[in-house]
Amino acid sequence: MQQDKDPIETAEWIEALDDVIKHGGHDRTSFLMKVLAEHALQAGATLPAATTTPFSNTIQPQEERRMPGDLFMERRIRSLIRWNALAMVMRANDNNDGLGGHISSFSSAATLYDIGFNYFFKGNDNGPGDLIFYQGHSAPGMYARSYLEGRITEDRLDGFRREVDGNGLSSYPHPWLMPDYWQFPTVSMGLGPIQAIYQAHVMKYQQSRELLDHSDRKVWAFLGDGECDEPESLGAISLAGRERLDNLIFVVNCNLQRLDGPVRGNGKIIQELEGVFRGAGWDVIKIVWGRHWDTLLKKDKTGLLQKRMDEVCDGELQNYKANGGAYTREHFFGKYPELLELVKDLSDDDIMKLNRGGHDPYKVYAGYAQAVKSTGKPTVVLAMTVKGYGMGSSGEAQNETHSLKKLDVESLKIFRDRFAIPITDSELENVPYYRPAPDSPEMIYMKKRRDSLGGSIPSRKADFEALEVPSIEALGGQLKSSGKREISTTMSFVRTLSTLTKDKKIGERIVPIVPDEARTFGMEGMFRQLGIYSSQGQRYTPHDSDQIMFYKEDKKGQILEEGINEAGAFSAWLACATSYSNHQYPMVPFYIYYSMFGFQRIMDLAWAAGDSQARGFLLGATAGRTTLNGEGLQHQDGHSQLMANMIPNCRSYDPAYAYELTVIIQDGLQRMYQEKENCYYYITLMNENYVQPEMPLGVEAGIIKGMYLLKEAKGKAKHRVQLLGGGTILREVEAAAEILANDYAVDADIWSLTSVNELRREGMVVDRWNLLHPDQKPKVSYVAEQLAGREGPVICSTDYMKSYGEQIAPYIDARYVVLGTDGYGRSDTRAQLRRHFEVDRSFVVVAALKALADDGAIKHSVVAKAIKQLGINSEKPDPMHS
Repeated sequence: MQQDKDPIETAEWIEALDDVIKHGGHDRTSFLMKVLAEHALQAGATLPAATTTPFSNTIQPQEERRMPGDLFMERRIRSLIRWNALAMVMRANDNNDGLGGHISSFSSAATLYDIGFNYFFKGNDNGPGDLIFYQGHSAPGMYARSYLEGRITEDRLDGFRREVDGNGLSSYPHPWLMPDYWQFPTVSMGLGPIQAIYQAHVMKYQQSRELLDHSDRKVWAFLGDGECDEPESLGAISLAGRERLDNLIFVVNCNLQRLDGPVRGNGKIIQELEGVFRGAGWDVIKIVWGRHWDTLLKKDKTGLLQKRMDEVCDGELQNYKANGGAYTREHFFGKYPELLELVKDLSDDDIMKLNRGGHDPYKVYAGYAQAVKSTGKPTVVLAMTVKGYGMGSSGEAQNETHSLKKLDVESLKIFRDRFAIPITDSELENVPYYRPAPDSPEMIYMKKRRDSLGGSIPSRKADFEALEVPSIEALGGQLKSSGKREISTTMSFVRTLSTLTKDKKIGERIVPIVPDEARTFGMEGMFRQLGIYSSQGQRYTPHDSDQIMFYKEDKKGQILEEGINEAGAFSAWLACATSYSNHQYPMVPFYIYYSMFGFQRIMDLAWAAGDSQARGFLLGATAGRTTLNGEGLQHQDGHSQLMANMIPNCRSYDPAYAYELTVIIQDGLQRMYQEKENCYYYITLMNENYVQPEMPLGVEAGIIKGMYLLKEAKGKAKHRVQLLGGGTILREVEAAAEILANDYAVDADIWSLTSVNELRREGMVVDRWNLLHPDQKPKVSYVAEQLAGREGPVICSTDYMKSYGEQIAPYIDARYVVLGTDGYGRSDTRAQLRRHFEVDRSFVVVAALKALADDGAIKHSVVAKAIKQLGINSEKPDPMHS
C-alpha cells in the first residue's frame, strides 16, 4: 500500500467528503466522485481499478428497509422447515439402499429462501407470478415447506428419491417427473443461471412486442458460489447487463465451500464475483456480515476491523466457524491488539454468534427490498453463509459437509435444541417429521404470507389453450415440384417459416431464432419483414440501408439473433418453448443452426429442454457428414441424429425433400400445440441444392412414421433389392437404383428413410409389448410390416454413422447392410466426401451386389468386377481411421 506523504491533507479531503455525505447524501457524493475521476483522467492521472468495494455490506444499517413481519414467528417456521428437510434426507438414508440426498446447501440458504417466500416471491394463483430457479441441492427445503403448507404428505416425504412406484419426490427439480410442481431443472450446475438470464431476456422481448405484460414479474435465480465456476453460470451475464434486464435477480449463496473444500481458500469469492458482475453492468448487493457485527463496526474508531475483514481469506473464514469462538478470538481479532480490546467484553459464545449476513433475516430483507426496486440493471445479491449451518461439529463449515447425509444422535439433539423443535429424546431415533396443527399461529402466519403474494410455490401450470395451427394445405407451396429450379431443404424451410409468420392465427407466436448465421441459411429476407429484436431499437443507420434486405433492428422485432452463442440461442429457444407453462402463452420457436454446433455443444441444455417439457422446433442445418462443401472436420455432422435419440421426448427427422419437411413441420405443430403432446422436434436440413419433386399421393403417414416406399421398381429382373436412403444420400440411392437396373439387371425398390429414430422407438414399443404378453399374438413393427413380402437384401444408406441405420436391424427379416459416415470429416467436394466415406452411388451399388452374392443369388466375381468398373480402389484408407 502506498505511504501517505501528507496525512493532514488526506484528513482534510476525508472531512470534506464526510460533509458532502452528511448534507448532500449518497447520490450527490457519487456524482462528485464521478466528476472528479473524469477530471483526473483528463489531466492524465492514473486511477486505481474500482470494480470491488470493501468486504462489507453494501447497504449501511441506517439505509436498510426494515422487515415488516414477525421475526420470531418466521424464525420458528424456518426452524421447522430446517428440521423436516433434515428428517426427510435422514429417513431416506436410514436403510440399506443409501438413496442419498443433500442437507448442507439448504441449511446455509434457508434464510435466503425464507425471506423470499415471506415477502417477495409472487405466486401464480391469480395469473403468472415470479419465475424462480431454485438451487438444485436445496430441493429438500422446498419439499419441507410444502409439507408444512399441507401440499405434500408424510408418505410423499418418505418417498424422497423413491419415484418408481409413482408417489415419490424427485431428487432435484425435475418438471418431467413433477409437472405440477417444479418449473425448471437446475441441478446440472450452471444451467439455472443461463436459463434465468435468457428467460428474463425473452420476457422483455414479449413485453416489447406487446404480446404479454411482464412489468410486475421478476426472475430469481439461486445459485452457489462454487457453481459460478461453471462457464454457463457467468458466460451470459454480460447480455443481462447490456440488455438492462432489471427483471432479473441472482442470489448467490456464498457459503465459501465447494464439494471437497473451499471455493477460494486463498482468496475471496465474494470480492471476485463482485468485480465480475459489476464489470458486466450489474448492480451488486453484498450481504456479508449480520447485524451483530454492526455494533462492533460502529464502535471501532481505528478502521482496523474493516481492514481485518478485507485481508482475511475464505479459508480462514471457514476455520473460524469450524473451530469456535476462542479460535476466532485468537486468529481473527488477535492479529491486532486494538481488535482484542474491541471484543474483550464478549465471551467466546458471543463471538461465535457474530453471524454472517446470509443468516440474518433483517439484512437479507434489506438486500432483496433494494434488489426488486432496481431499474435499468440486473441485480446480484452476494450473501455470505455457512455451509451446514446449525449442524455443529458434525458438519458446520466442514470440508466434507456437502456429502453429509445424516447426523448422529448427539448432533441431532444439538440441532433440535438450537432450533427449538418439540421432539423428545426418545423420539429422535426415528427422526420424525413435525407439523403444527392447521390452526396453529405458525400455519396461519405462513398461509397469510403466501396468500398475500399469490399462493404457494413451487407451482407449475402445465395446461394451456390449444392453438389453431395451419393445415397442410395452407403450406401447400412446398408440397409441389420446384420445376427446373434447384433449392435446398434449408431454403424450403425458410419459405415455410415465412408463411407461418404471416398466418393470422399463430403468426405473432412464431419466433425465428438464429445464433449469427441468418444469411448462411437464406433468412436475410426476414430482416426487413420481421425485424431483429433489440431492446434499444436501431440507434444507427446500417451501411446496407439502401438495399432491400438491410439489417434492421427493432424493439418490436420478431427474430431473436443471439450472436455467436449457441448456448444462449438455445436458452432463448427454451424460454420460448416453455412459455406455454410459464406464461400461459404458447409460443412456437424455430431455432436454426449449424447441426454440428447443436447437441454436440449444448447437450446438457437439450436434456434440460426435455425435462422442461419444451415445445418447439430445432433445425440442424448443413446437416450430414458430406453435405457441407469445403468446411471440414469441425463443421461436418454425422452424429446429431444419434444424439437427438438420447432424449426420450425429442422427435427427430432427416427429410430429403421439401414436401417431407413440410409434412413433418405441420405434424409437429399439430402434435405439440393442438394435441398437447409433450415433445419437441429436431429436424435436419441440408444446404445442397437439387430439384424438389412433388409429393406422391398417400405418403404423409409414412413420412411421420419414418419410412415410405418412394419408388417401386417396375422391371422384371431376376434379382431385386430394397434400398433405404435418408437425407441427401437418398439421391445417391436413387442414382444407384438406376445403375443396378441398367448395368447389373437388378431391380431396386427405393424407400425414403425420414427417421430411423422414430422407427426404432416404434419397434421397441412392439418388442416390449411382445415380451410382456407372451400368450398373445405377437405384434409386428412398422419396419417389418412395410418390408413384408419384399424380395432381396436391404441396404440402408445415410449421411450419419452406421450405428444410426443399424438401430432397425432387429426388425428386418433379410440380409441387412448399412452404409454410413463413421470417422472425422474433411474439406472437399460433396462427391469426393461421399466417395471417401463410402456412401456414394457406387458404394450403394457394390453393397447391394455384395449382399446378393452373400445370399447366393449372384457370384462374388460380379461384385469384384463392379468394383473395378465403378472405379473404386479396394485398398483405399478406411475412413473410420484416416
